[in-house]
Amino acid sequence: MTTAQPCPTARLAPAVRPAATADPVRWPDVAAVPPTAWPVRAVAASVVRHALRRLPLRVRFADGATLGLGGPLIEVHDPRAFHARIGAQGLIGFGESYMAGEWDAPDLVGALSVLAAHAADLIPAPLQRLRGVWAQRQPSAQRNTPDGARDNISRHYDLSNDLFSLFLDETLTYSAAVFRGFPAEPSLLPAAQHRKIDRLLDLAAVGEGTRLLEIGTGWGELALRAAARGAHVTSLTLSREQRELALERVRAAGLADRVSIELCDYREARGTYDAVVSVEMIEAVGAEFWPVYFRTLDERLAPGGRVALQAITMPHDRMLASRDTHTWIQKYVFPGGMIPSVRAVEDTVRDCTGLTVAGRDDFGAHYAETLRLWRERFTERADEVAALGFDETFRRLWTFYLAYSEAGFRSGYLDVQHFLLTKEDSAA
Repeated sequence: MTTAQPCPTARLAPAVRPAATADPVRWPDVAAVPPTAWPVRAVAASVVRHALRRLPLRVRFADGATLGLGGPLIEVHDPRAFHARIGAQGLIGFGESYMAGEWDAPDLVGALSVLAAHAADLIPAPLQRLRGVWAQRQPSAQRNTPDGARDNISRHYDLSNDLFSLFLDETLTYSAAVFRGFPAEPSLLPAAQHRKIDRLLDLAAVGEGTRLLEIGTGWGELALRAAARGAHVTSLTLSREQRELALERVRAAGLADRVSIELCDYREARGTYDAVVSVEMIEAVGAEFWPVYFRTLDERLAPGGRVALQAITMPHDRMLASRDTHTWIQKYVFPGGMIPSVRAVEDTVRDCTGLTVAGRDDFGAHYAETLRLWRERFTERADEVAALGFDETFRRLWTFYLAYSEAGFRSGYLDVQHFLLTKEDSAA
């Protein structure tokens, strides 16, 4: 929750409070608690108390005070810094406080799942109505223009191929898998990823001779699997590191004659294709450019063709409430990202294209399992992450990100969909 600047006579907290481990150059907003007037901290503490005392959580503060109805434990080691960050930065401050080590939770996913399940009513209704006043706006520098999208994608996907390989399975697939049953064992993840890819390729009717456009290459597993079916694949990516490794994998598989991987924005795509597949790419497009994205699918798809789209979704009312708000995920993980609702996808397809939404299937519980396996592997290999040069603050950031995402799917706040879009063949 942000507030107006205090008057000159307001009593201020000390200017900064250095965090124990955060590098002030790499993590300036984590290394120092923002200077916050005591009334702001008091209001933040009141909002936190109001929210937490009604939840199935147990929140224990350093002085021994507790809140909540019982449930997963949250331990607040530094209440003053915790409330100051929330008062100054809202949910961004909540995440930064975790990165700084000012609070912890033995069952982080469990605690965050409770918060996600009550996201719509954590903040009192009067403050919700004033969201436009206190919530940070998305920075214009993160707009997904062609240049902005390249920068945004690079900040996440060009971190290090070695980093991603530490917690992904050998298919290097960074999206929801489809399991046969829960709980899933780590050894089952590669097969579950292939099951997901095959479902998408089947949905798009990809087979021998299919001209396939893939928007969002990842590390190339879908392109490899499509080419093995006999398809001719053109795959687009904005990540130089992903493209380099994907090309190596294509050459190693002996499929270079069937797969072309281009460093290219989706808006620059040319040609006509029998099928288009795009896996969890729309989340990086930004609401402003959803019409352009779907028009591109329409323009590139041949009459009678099919689009298979995998998309993370959120409730429509929460999407509308948060679409202009700058979030912790946007600041630290996916700059410029925006998760659509099912309704937003369907409305944009209807209003901006000649495509038809011919089918939809949701499987959010499978994403929760996928994220659990990634998170556990990331935790188990923390020393190897550190050996790559990623410091403790980064490791806490990614632990929070993976747990935060898993909690979103476990609570039902987030879902993931397979959409089938079709294009009428007027000649037929």
